[in-house]
Amino acid sequence: MAITRWDPFRDVLALQNRMNSIFQEYNRNQGEGDSLVTAAFVPPVDIYEDEHKILLKLEVPGMQESDLDIELENNLLTVKGERKFENEEKEENFHRIERRYGSFYRSFTIPNTVNPDSIKAKYESGVLKIDLEKRAEAKPKQIKVEVGSGSAPKPIEAGKQSQAA
Repeated sequence: MAITRWDPFRDVLALQNRMNSIFQEYNRNQGEGDSLVTAAFVPPVDIYEDEHKILLKLEVPGMQESDLDIELENNLLTVKGERKFENEEKEENFHRIERRYGSFYRSFTIPNTVNPDSIKAKYESGVLKIDLEKRAEAKPKQIKVEVGSGSAPKPIEAGKQSQAA
């Protein structure tokens, strides 16, 4: 069983992200009449951290690199994109449409330990990987403990003063 560090604000941030996506989806769907495109599309994300980096993996299958936009501003990493509905076939031939389409917006608060100049993004097999390298000073350092050699100082007996005084 892995030990995870308890973060009291993790649930608050998750709730904030959900609420933001709800309001953004509501605003985005105002005025759209096409019921095929108005389904909510929020790509799932996995976040992994070790002592050297933070890695985000977003599932965005069926998209092109040009459909994705990644920005970092004031420690807020924003990933935007749009998966377009391919309307090549007549709508009346569809029996079911379960895949989600439309634009999405995900934002993540990045800790100060991340070096903003070393962020890399790679899109492969429908997964967008964003690699956030940590600063050198944020990485854990091994500190060697030296063992002293020699004898321990002698205790002073009660009633006697040391000759150094």
